[in-house]
Amino acid sequence: MNTALLVKALGAFFAIMNPFVNLPIFLSLTAGQDPGRQRRTALRTILFSTMMCAVVVLTGSRLLGFFGVSVDAFRVAGGLVLLTIALGMLSGRGSSAHEGSQEEKSHHATVNDIAFYPMTFPMIVGPGTITTIVVIDAQAHGLPERLTVALALIGVLVMLGVVLFFSAQIGAHLSMTLRTVMTRLMGMMLASIAVEMLTVGLAAVLPGLAH
Repeated sequence: MNTALLVKALGAFFAIMNPFVNLPIFLSLTAGQDPGRQRRTALRTILFSTMMCAVVVLTGSRLLGFFGVSVDAFRVAGGLVLLTIALGMLSGRGSSAHEGSQEEKSHHATVNDIAFYPMTFPMIVGPGTITTIVVIDAQAHGLPERLTVALALIGVLVMLGVVLFFSAQIGAHLSMTLRTVMTRLMGMMLASIAVEMLTVGLAAVLPGLAH
């Protein structure tokens, strides 16, 4: 197993799908639900998120090929998206690419079943997550490394599932200070990943910049 790839993938997936950043959003959207329904919503959210991640892993590179987009060009575009999300996390304003616009947020409150929309998409498996999965998976060579990426993705999804399933209990002990610190730290990690994507992608797309 490629330990370096595993650590990198875990860090990237955890930063973009951070369970503790998504927890307050989940709690606010399920505020009117009883504990049983809240847990059922959590399970359905993780099921939908896992299905979407599986689709991205299996079809991401092929979809780029269908549209004639290189992985490096996608890496540059994805790096810009991730950087936007990271800057929103660092500033505390959030990002419309990850959380939706103000109009979309207002619509979220009227949705009866929030498991797929907006929790799965765009909040957990949105543009940033899709970009991260495609780019990290493209760095894997051969079946063992692709399985390593899949293992990292499954690990983060399991963590996310546990946090959402026990959201009421965890939320009661998660102070605003801790949420803020974690959001800023994950924003910094995501910004670093975005810069690396941009650097590698631009060096490949515009090789003259590397000299």
